[in-house]
Amino acid sequence: MSQVDDSMTTVVIAHASFPDIRLETEALAAIGATTVHTGNLRGDVARAAAKSADALMVTIQAVDADLIRSLENCKIIARVGTGLDAIDISAATERGIWVTYVSDYAIDEVSTHTMALLLNHARRLPQMVASVKDGAWYDAARIEPAPRLNGQVLGIIGLGRIGRATAAKARGLGLKLIAFDPFVTLDPDQECDFELVDRDTLFSRADYISLHAPLTESSRHIINAAALEMMKPTAYVINTARGELIDDAALLHAVRSGSIAGAALDVLVAEPPRADAPLLQDERILITPHGAWYSEASKLDVRRKATEDVLRVLTGRKPLSPANQPQLGP
Repeated sequence: MSQVDDSMTTVVIAHASFPDIRLETEALAAIGATTVHTGNLRGDVARAAAKSADALMVTIQAVDADLIRSLENCKIIARVGTGLDAIDISAATERGIWVTYVSDYAIDEVSTHTMALLLNHARRLPQMVASVKDGAWYDAARIEPAPRLNGQVLGIIGLGRIGRATAAKARGLGLKLIAFDPFVTLDPDQECDFELVDRDTLFSRADYISLHAPLTESSRHIINAAALEMMKPTAYVINTARGELIDDAALLHAVRSGSIAGAALDVLVAEPPRADAPLLQDERILITPHGAWYSEASKLDVRRKATEDVLRVLTGRKPLSPANQPQLGP
């Protein structure tokens, strides 16, 4: 980690997700700012760097109230991504610190990954691959049942940009669409190709349930034992949003007991999971390594857009994607 130069505007890049920070360093150098790559927010050296920084860039690192209160010069905390549940926005607002995020990040990638997970279950691809590897060219007992996808019901929880992009792709495969989002209302005269339903109706009707909600206190464990009991025994749960939206223990019990058919998860509560984590032991639960966001294009987009908001704030302008409206001084 490089040392902080107190005479310059300093931006602390406190994440290890993108070890090459030349993009950020070159962009910020245009306004005379220097970058300090701490890789995390743990330890005395990293926290000291953050304390004196003019801006902080993070991915999934926790930025709690205690840390925010220690920031002496910070004008912006830029989330290099979408989810804001790890940042205490209220504390930042009280300190007059902007919190930003990349609102249009990886929409195509995450919605495509969601459909890939759905199709893996729908077409029984893991079972087919395992059957061939085991020397059984066509093992009907492992593949069946495999109902036709066209006409089945996809229930989407969260109608933000990614939820709607997922709906558009699912529509092309002939899936019927229902959705739950407490913040969305439809005009009675508005033509719509999905049906807005309450949460319990979605749980009971959907063949596939896809989560695209932000993590809040009201959405935490939205998939719990009670919800799983309402679902069809042939239903699948897909999560490319936040691990804490699902009660892991309840999900595992539901799959093992046959209450639902399976799940596909790109996000977990504990990442990375232990090698012996129970969720990894059941072939009916597909798990990918929080990679739904990834493409070469999205990796560059998220860094460029987060840096642009840092540049805007440090030059006295309003950010393009604020998560708060701090009461700034003159």
